[in-house]
Amino acid sequence: MTSRLVAVCLAFAAGFEGVSTATAAPQTFNTALPVAEGEFVFREQFVYRKATDDPIPADRELQVLGGVSVLGYGVTGDVAVFGVLPYLDKELDVTMPGGRVTRNTSGIADARLFGRYTIYKNNTPGRTFRIAPFLGIEIPTGDDDDRDGLGRLPAPLQLGSGSWDGFGGIVLTYQTLDFQVDVQTSYKLNTAANKFEFGDEARLDASLQYRVWPQELGAGTPGFLYAVLEGNLLYSDNHEVDGVNDPNSGGTSFFLSPGLQYVTKRWIIEGILQLPVSQDLNGTALEDDLTIRAGFRFNF
Repeated sequence: MTSRLVAVCLAFAAGFEGVSTATAAPQTFNTALPVAEGEFVFREQFVYRKATDDPIPADRELQVLGGVSVLGYGVTGDVAVFGVLPYLDKELDVTMPGGRVTRNTSGIADARLFGRYTIYKNNTPGRTFRIAPFLGIEIPTGDDDDRDGLGRLPAPLQLGSGSWDGFGGIVLTYQTLDFQVDVQTSYKLNTAANKFEFGDEARLDASLQYRVWPQELGAGTPGFLYAVLEGNLLYSDNHEVDGVNDPNSGGTSFFLSPGLQYVTKRWIIEGILQLPVSQDLNGTALEDDLTIRAGFRFNF
């Protein structure tokens, strides 16, 4: 890292507002660290999800491949707004009485808009602690009436929900020059569309990013390498079909996720592997095998 980058990172950690620099951050959720006033941060994350642990003879296999684009803007030093737009390809293989069939769809999924406000910050030399609630809405931009030769696709396979759904939460971040800890709790309130309503979702997330290289700050190093470990606890209510609970949906899952980040002054490359540690799902709900996330971020 150059001596200029060291100086910028030291200034940021010491609490100088308006410094625009890339920093380590969670890969499966948000952070409370600010976006500099009048500047943007762009994140592109490529996602692969596989779920094949099927308790029924249908031997369902779900694969989701896509990209998630995120654009954030610093309105002030304490207020930031974000837009999230996913593009997904979903494929479900299932054994039916007539044999093995594949059902798939691809395109833009539901977008998200949200704002984040820093309500508390405590900056001291070499470290900062911040608390930031956020509030937003998921917009039905994805197709929710996709069909194939077998008819209308089931709601979980559709790109969009067809409903306007609100979400909110709070994130806490503690950052030093050696490591960073982020903790988030959030809730998503889903509403009904097309006689179907996804169950409400609650989650608790935590992330540790620890600098493994260089071990000592100094001039001549182009960036930082961080080891990342994240945990995600997710709970979902039962879905409702025409006002009736679906007993084969919802439940509780816990994922443990190791990853890496390489951080420079303006850009980051990152990757993480989400592995299910526990899945207590209802009825015959399909269990996850893994999710891979990889991407980049840059500030401008």
